[in-house]
Amino acid sequence: MKRALFAGMAVAFAFGSTAAVAQDRSDWPESFTVGTASQGGTYFAYGSGWANLVAEELGISGGGEVTGGPMQNMALVHTGEAAFGMTTMGPAAESLAGTNPIAPGLQMTNACAMFPMYQTPFSITALSSSGITSVADIPAGAKIGFGPAGSTSDTYFPRMLEELGVDFERRNGGWADLGGQLQDGLLDVIAFAAGVPVPAVSQLEVQTDVNIIEFTEAEQKQIMDAFPVSEFDIAADTYTTLTEPARSVSMWNFAIANCELPESFVYAATDVVMSDNERMVSIHRAARSTVPANWDKNKVMKWHPGAAKWFNENGASIPADMIH
Repeated sequence: MKRALFAGMAVAFAFGSTAAVAQDRSDWPESFTVGTASQGGTYFAYGSGWANLVAEELGISGGGEVTGGPMQNMALVHTGEAAFGMTTMGPAAESLAGTNPIAPGLQMTNACAMFPMYQTPFSITALSSSGITSVADIPAGAKIGFGPAGSTSDTYFPRMLEELGVDFERRNGGWADLGGQLQDGLLDVIAFAAGVPVPAVSQLEVQTDVNIIEFTEAEQKQIMDAFPVSEFDIAADTYTTLTEPARSVSMWNFAIANCELPESFVYAATDVVMSDNERMVSIHRAARSTVPANWDKNKVMKWHPGAAKWFNENGASIPADMIH
């Protein structure tokens, strides 16, 4: 689990609100990290942003950490190597069941739900010069980038394309690196599973002409019947390339916390994120869905007691048997 900590993302020792200062901090950690994913992806931008926000407001050194994504984040948070992380519901369910490929047989029950983030759409991008405008256009043996190994995209998108009858060669890597490979002609397609707008796609749009490929209604239904995803439209204003909404499917993302972290610390960190949606949206537009009303999108993980306390005080009704 090679991890790179970017000191530039860390924010140290700036005390925030009076409420935060008044907390009994005797059992709080001196610092924390948030497991994100690769550079160029939404997890990296979103996760680094909320890590810095919490660090600034609570006056604790903290920052985002590059990881392999949701599967690895579940493992890092379960073991306590990372205090916080980000995951999608599919990888979370597999990790709890003991089928996480990072540690087969280990039930990662020490990773708890913290707060709802956003939905991850599954979308496909190709260069306009490729002539690929639909899933059916993807040629047999196409080289497709699926993101970092073990990521949500890498876990589910290959299975989805196989379900749709696509024949391909699988490639892995960080989103920014795969974007460069697509531009250089080393890949035919990138299959993204990330909150939108995906930074790597936005960057590609600036540098070249791309096609953002939607599913047909039949393809969308076929995928929804076979996988734990729901209907989703990528809004037309997400990318300059789009002139109308693009049909997709999506999976919910949640922030996670090590279940043994002090209740008051997780309560305070949850309060920072959930009480200032405008600031979260300024970090990444996907945070428009980071609102208390979406607490009920978690049907997989037990809640951290500190997070559950905050949500139940703010309109949720998390049952006791769903709290760690």
